[in-house]
Amino acid sequence: MSDQLSDEFTVEPDDHARPERGSLWERIKARRPALMAKRVVIGIAVGSFLYFTVLGGILHRIDADVNFEAPNPVPGGSHAISMAEALIERETVVNRWSPNDPFFFPTVFWDNHQNFQRGMMRGLGRFVLVMETQIGRQRGSSAIDPNLLRASGLLQFPTDVWIFDFDQSFLPIQPADTQYATAARGLREYNMRVANGTAVFETRPDALSIAVEQLASELGARTAIVDQHLNRDTFIIDMISDDIFYFNKGMTYATYLIMRELGRDFEQVLRQQQLESVWENALVSLREASIQRPLIVLNSAGASSILANHLNMQGFYIKRAILQLDEIARVSRASR
Repeated sequence: MSDQLSDEFTVEPDDHARPERGSLWERIKARRPALMAKRVVIGIAVGSFLYFTVLGGILHRIDADVNFEAPNPVPGGSHAISMAEALIERETVVNRWSPNDPFFFPTVFWDNHQNFQRGMMRGLGRFVLVMETQIGRQRGSSAIDPNLLRASGLLQFPTDVWIFDFDQSFLPIQPADTQYATAARGLREYNMRVANGTAVFETRPDALSIAVEQLASELGARTAIVDQHLNRDTFIIDMISDDIFYFNKGMTYATYLIMRELGRDFEQVLRQQQLESVWENALVSLREASIQRPLIVLNSAGASSILANHLNMQGFYIKRAILQLDEIARVSRASR
């Protein structure tokens, strides 16, 4: 009897009882290592796609507003200098400077904006150099203005220098956008001195002639690059055409706005020499070259193709602007 009761109260082990559970990481590693690896790879791929496409696209902004006005011009100063200062500040502070973005930034594959800003800075740098050597001096024989000298030098700084440049030093350095922002402050200081009558801003016909010639020469160098590229037997879409196109777009855009404001500075000279019409035509050509924004820059065979050749179209307007600027320079030179 006692043996029978003992058997009845004996607890048999449950073969279906769950084993003791470990941590989440241990369970994943022990049971599904392949699934875990797959999910990690997919997560990295999706995250990278969103980072470089969505976020990069949001940061990719080409600001080619042809109606842009300097928000804080210096009263009594040069309109063109105020515009140059405003454009530099807009591209380095408001819109964010992108040509010096390192490889891990989301904008690394969005180079149209970078080339546009490079072109803008090239055009602005050329104008400030003209100011330093010509308009900002009395007939080119007086001392160079210190603000213009510093601003011109800073605007020649390489566009792609970030806070680290290991070719020069392992220590942090001043990036390109900081250098350009300092140049903008120098231009404002110069313009305030112009307004106060303590700095030179020559509005003679010969000063205008030399300035226009040098700006036209810079544009001519870009058309030579366009012609050189078009003479090559390239595919309809390549990785170079859009770089050239957007660099030219940035340069012509900056030159258009500078020339528009320079016309206000030299309004009396243009009126006396009856150059208002030619000046306006040159502005129209520069404006047309700068407002083109195709979805894809095509490099077709030109007239023999039903597709567009956007470099060819852009080059046409730039060359037309050069001819018009050359006419302005010729007439101004004749009145010396």
